[in-house]
Amino acid sequence: METRKVAFYTLGCKLNFSETSAIGRQFEEYGFEKVAFEDAADIYVINTCSVTDHADRKCRKVVKEALKHNPEAFVTIVGCYAQLKPQEIAEIPGVHAVLGAAEKFRLVETLAGFEKPTTGPGRVYASPISEATEFHAAHSYGDRTRTFLKVQDGCDYSCSFCTIPLARGHSRSDSVQSVVERVEKLAATGVKEIVLTGVNLGDFGLQGPERERREDFYDLVRALDEVEGINRFRISSCEPNLLSDEIIRFVAQSKRFAPHFHIPLQSGSNKVLGLMRRRYRRELYQERVRLIKEVMPHACIGVDVIVGFPGETEADFLDTYQFLNELDVSYLHVFPYSERANTLAPTLPGRVQDRTRHERTTQLRSLSEKKKRFFYEQHAGQEAEVLFEDDVTNGQMEGFTPNYIRVTAKYDPLLVGELKRLRLTAVTSQNLMEAEELGIEVFQH
Repeated sequence: METRKVAFYTLGCKLNFSETSAIGRQFEEYGFEKVAFEDAADIYVINTCSVTDHADRKCRKVVKEALKHNPEAFVTIVGCYAQLKPQEIAEIPGVHAVLGAAEKFRLVETLAGFEKPTTGPGRVYASPISEATEFHAAHSYGDRTRTFLKVQDGCDYSCSFCTIPLARGHSRSDSVQSVVERVEKLAATGVKEIVLTGVNLGDFGLQGPERERREDFYDLVRALDEVEGINRFRISSCEPNLLSDEIIRFVAQSKRFAPHFHIPLQSGSNKVLGLMRRRYRRELYQERVRLIKEVMPHACIGVDVIVGFPGETEADFLDTYQFLNELDVSYLHVFPYSERANTLAPTLPGRVQDRTRHERTTQLRSLSEKKKRFFYEQHAGQEAEVLFEDDVTNGQMEGFTPNYIRVTAKYDPLLVGELKRLRLTAVTSQNLMEAEELGIEVFQH
């Protein structure tokens, strides 16, 4: 019997990518061959997101493209959008099955022979989100230099703009011991950098059917710092109220944790933070940044910001802009507010026009470029260890320093997946950093 081929497409965050990779390994364990999306697979698995705009349109487009490659393929939809809108997705032409949060890690067993429905919409396998109580370990694999490792899932917060608790359920985690064992196995495969991921990463520690608080994120960070064979750990994103002083101070003197923090802010206006139901105010955020820069002056700090939230006046936006302008951070991820069904935010007064949302987004993205360039320029002339990746574009390859400066270099096959100590020289027009070998040769962009 001919081996059946399966292909994957992932929308959304790095957590989704780690889960897609884990589901892919399950297929391979069952004897399927994993192929590229364009390689006419027999089965397509599309992992969706509810955070990005136009989830329905993006899902339909990817389904259409899959069927172009093989009109006879079996198409399955999983992910956050699949949990939130399963019946709606099942009606999309060409979709044969939709699996919710509690079912996606049993995809191969649930769909068995991958037989298409003879009539009507695709089949739906989606339990209420209250049944998504088990933690499923996952990690991305393929780029041997960097792996995204899922250690936590779900969220107990109730931010007024967010559907993630509805799509992923309550906060739950792996154990420190289990994560350490997984990291040791990854180290044996040659992985050099691991990025810790989760929905609410700083809430790590709720475990078991009762979701008891058995450990915390600080316990995990300390344990991983002792694991041999991994050069770097990176913390993907952590809520400011959960990024404790002890974690910051530990990273500052750790052996393996990179001086790089991504801390969601969402707004620099305390009024808007209240409307968003965030669990902190700007003063706490400011204090976190101050402490990081005190103990790690070279640290990179990334910021998530939402603009155009209901009730955000021009004065509120300018408050946010000024707050960020004065804050010693390195780059911004800026998102225009987007209405989500079954959240509180769309019911709030003071809707911001789409055009205004776009204008505010543009202003903050411009500020981000200026901040990133300024941060990079502070490191010109300094030495840094760069971990090069295997993507090559126009004869150039790129890599990252521990503090997340993106370095460009002329392609050299010997550098792929390797750590190389270089001297950072100048910032390019694309906000990349050129570098030179110590006393030898300049890598030109």
